[in-house]
Amino acid sequence: MAILGAGAAGLATAILARRFHPGLTVVLVDSAKRPGAKILVSGGSRCNVTNAAVSEADFWGGRRTIVRRVLRGWPVGDTVAFFRELGVPLHEEADGKLFPDSNKARDVLNALVNEASRVGVTLAADRRVVDIAPAGVGYRIATARGDINASRVVIAMGGQSLPKSGSDGSGFAMACRLGHTIVPTTPGLVPLLLADEQQSIHRDLQGVAHAAELTLWIDEKAAMRLAGSLLWTHFGISGPVTLNMSRHWLRAMLDARRPALTVSFCPRQSFDDVESWWTARAAERPQVSVHQSLATLVPVSVATALLSRLAIDDRTTLAHFTRDHRRQLVHALVRWPLAVEGSRGYNYAEVTAGGVSLDEIDPSTMASRIRPGLFLVGEVLDVDGRIGGFNFQWAWSSACVAARALG
Repeated sequence: MAILGAGAAGLATAILARRFHPGLTVVLVDSAKRPGAKILVSGGSRCNVTNAAVSEADFWGGRRTIVRRVLRGWPVGDTVAFFRELGVPLHEEADGKLFPDSNKARDVLNALVNEASRVGVTLAADRRVVDIAPAGVGYRIATARGDINASRVVIAMGGQSLPKSGSDGSGFAMACRLGHTIVPTTPGLVPLLLADEQQSIHRDLQGVAHAAELTLWIDEKAAMRLAGSLLWTHFGISGPVTLNMSRHWLRAMLDARRPALTVSFCPRQSFDDVESWWTARAAERPQVSVHQSLATLVPVSVATALLSRLAIDDRTTLAHFTRDHRRQLVHALVRWPLAVEGSRGYNYAEVTAGGVSLDEIDPSTMASRIRPGLFLVGEVLDVDGRIGGFNFQWAWSSACVAARALG
């Protein structure tokens, strides 16, 4: 049996296949001389292995009923126990993120590689796969260094994100040639680029982070709202809420649906909520300036930038703050337009949105419904999770489900 791709999903599939079926010959094929480059750079080189609470609601792409079934095949508790057994205990941080106690992604990768060797996985490194074709009762895998014949094949070649790590989209091409449908792909969990126009504030605020709510508008209707931390940069916006929203904006663009994006500096609050706050504030402290009051809601630099763009004198006291100016500011606070031009692309994306259609996979085995003896796991499938360890959990879960079935 051959597993193509020695990333998170490929390594886990190989290890678990040998554990579940000790008599199974497992060859792990990878184009890189040293596997797992993407693991090393994940989570700021700390590797956010999983999350304390994972459900199908944390993912987008294919049908959630299928995602749920796969996740149940290897839940978070199994992941934590697996890594503890490998000598990599995990600890929980903000938002349920689970990291290795050492805070080193290298420890995660080394543990996986060492365990693969211990259980008898054969690593065929530096062998780029150029084609897969049915051959008799199995498959012929053509590589740059000769052919490999296997009765069963697992495609674990990742998506297109971070192509320098080896994820160049070739897994999609292989699956497509074998008859699978590829849901069109876009970057996911990627920073967004903003246009340099008169109202833009990102260059003035680069490096500033604060709580925010992003709203995706399609045909002038709110299609998605996400809240979290937003980071202003010299090129546009980043931070968790931006990364989570990016796939939705890019998918809407892919579908030619004319998306627009706005930011609220007062998450989860309506126009009336914010206006009521300003009215009460003016009654309580009429001699305080607009700028001072605004700086209690947002960082000082954001307050300065907003008032400047709105041409509101920041020295104006609340007693002299006109109704029109107040409503203008409230509108800006709850629905500031962001002129998104695009994303930073696959080189900066953490995942790929799109991929092999989940409807063509048996969720109880990860086996192809198109080709007998073919299995698909990890990012090559049309599943992408939000930031916080969810994409790694998909890799571990899909790997386990496939590994159990490979015997």
